[in-house]
Amino acid sequence: MRFVFTPPADHAAGLLTLPWPVPLADWRDDRLVEIRQRGISRHVVRFVYNDGTLYALKELSERLARREYRLLRVLGDLNVPAVEVVGIAVDLDEAHPRQPDGDAILVTRFLTYATTYRAVFSHPRGIQPIDGLLDALVELLVRLHLSGFFWGDCSLSNTLFRHDAGTLEAYLVDAETSERHPSLSDGQRTWDVDLATERVAGELLDLQADNRLPEDVDPFEIADELRHRYEALWQELTREEVLRPEDQRRRIAERLHRLNRLGFDADEVELIPTPEGNKLRLCTRVAESGHFARQLFLRTGIDAAENQARRLLNDIVGFRAYLEQKENPGRARVVRTLTCPICRVG
Repeated sequence: MRFVFTPPADHAAGLLTLPWPVPLADWRDDRLVEIRQRGISRHVVRFVYNDGTLYALKELSERLARREYRLLRVLGDLNVPAVEVVGIAVDLDEAHPRQPDGDAILVTRFLTYATTYRAVFSHPRGIQPIDGLLDALVELLVRLHLSGFFWGDCSLSNTLFRHDAGTLEAYLVDAETSERHPSLSDGQRTWDVDLATERVAGELLDLQADNRLPEDVDPFEIADELRHRYEALWQELTREEVLRPEDQRRRIAERLHRLNRLGFDADEVELIPTPEGNKLRLCTRVAESGHFARQLFLRTGIDAAENQARRLLNDIVGFRAYLEQKENPGRARVVRTLTCPICRVG
């Protein structure tokens, strides 16, 4: 039995005493727990609570386990929302070799406060489930494509969701069929979107059969809407536009601001001279994960989710602008100090 863990591995040391030689479905251990908000999986999946941390263990072939382990590590390095991989266990029982489709176990850290798409429909918490799920899934798929990842199995079932300031954020859970390329062609992106549309339509049909969809909702129309939203977001992030010299500075700033609001950054800005003006071309990349949450914590000590942090920071900026219009500059300095203890102004 061999273990391959991502460093540092000290937090997972307690997992070494689990009954690895036994098939995962037959495990008997006090650390096993049941998760109510668990998704649907084609593999055997169990959950273990050890030393204050909850882990998800998935039994699959060693080839797929090593592949998914490698891809999830890369996704983490690129700040693409995905479950955090801890490691893999292989050569589980050398005396009695397993079947090839279950001779390894992938270990990931359980995504706290996450929920499934079925739970979102059951408990929408003030959002429109269809709009929230589609927007979150489309944003995740665009982030993957910008990072050169072909998902190959994009679906609501292979995604977990977190509520964040009235919206949903999607996290990739299953990367078995994913591929990493320097960049994706239009054909690869279209194929991935086609697969996503087909799978989402099937999942919505299942919800309809369970009477969880409103009667006026057509699963195939909703699935097609995913394609339209993907194309609109991709166009906004990658389109080229011609700028007049007198508007160039303003238009570039506005475009970059829109990218930031959508959760993306420009890795490179290129201006190409043309007879009509300068053509603006952006090389877009995924923004650093948790940027606004870190900024808010540094400035105020408040620990909030990303969208909540973005809203609070915007409120701080707006209130500061209001105070600076007042005639009493001393009061403005005091308030800025209280709301921004590290980044003091004035």
